Amino acid sequence: MQVVVLAGGIGSRLRPWTNDIPKPLLPMLDSTLLERVVEGVPSDLVDEVIVAGGYKIDMIRDYFRKANVDFDVRIVPEDEPLGTGGALGNCRDVVSGRFACFNGDIVSSLDVGVMLEQHSSMSVKGTLALWEVEDPTRFGIVGLDSGNKVTQFKEKPKPEEVFSNLINAGSYILEDDVFDIMPKEKHSLERDVFPVLAEEGSLAGFPFEGYFIDAGTPSSWHEAVLRCIEEKRFKTGSVSGGTWHQGKHTIARDSMVQDGCIVSGEVSHSTILRGARIDSGAVVSNCLIGEGAIIESDARLTNVVVGHGSVVTAGHIQSEGTI
Repeated sequence: MQVVVLAGGIGSRLRPWTNDIPKPLLPMLDSTLLERVVEGVPSDLVDEVIVAGGYKIDMIRDYFRKANVDFDVRIVPEDEPLGTGGALGNCRDVVSGRFACFNGDIVSSLDVGVMLEQHSSMSVKGTLALWEVEDPTRFGIVGLDSGNKVTQFKEKPKPEEVFSNLINAGSYILEDDVFDIMPKEKHSLERDVFPVLAEEGSLAGFPFEGYFIDAGTPSSWHEAVLRCIEEKRFKTGSVSGGTWHQGKHTIARDSMVQDGCIVSGEVSHSTILRGARIDSGAVVSNCLIGEGAIIESDARLTNVVVGHGSVVTAGHIQSEGTI
């Protein structure tokens, strides 16, 4: 089965990290975010991964040309932003048969194998993974009947329009005839495709439990890191004090620390990328620290994203924002 990953965004919510590294290649423990997305599919089902993207696509191509991964990778570039539907539609000439499709920043407990079994048992063109939330107004909501057929789909409803707490979880099993109803220009799966499939009775839903994280913001990124540590979603490295270490252990707590880092200060609930240095007396909490960044003594950072190679001077205090 082919797996399409929609990775066309520039990752603006994770800047300045994504100024230099495209979001799909950001490291999450001993893997990249894109590999985390794909690993939800049983490896024996994956024939090829198709990356639909436009931002720093050459870096993504070069990475997977050299990486030791269990699947073939094909890049389908988009010359301009095409939306979720347009990005998928751009792949119509290379996708055939039944395929999986994922938003490029979803980390979840979804069992794609079981979802595929349900899809195969129903006469539908698509099956959407569904997650239940208290406030669905920021998402696409789904009405579901007792047989798991989708009866309604509405993207980002107003409070008075809410008819369900089940939301679209950005993970799909689709048949290739879905391309027949997709225009070739920019469009949205959520606004232009799924409502049509629901109306014609050819869309199913697959509610699941466990965890579902859109790792596209600093806070949700760290949530995904901690969940991957808790679920032991890593093959290399080790855990101490709730922190995954790629190299030697540090005093960081509930964090991710790549190799080559020197942590002499107080670090908690943060991601520290390769070669960064946290000096004695510095306090770093709920932060993303870029590759080779230096946090000098007595600096205090909370909820800050520090760019690759940046230097935070001694005594600097900052809550929120970027450096």
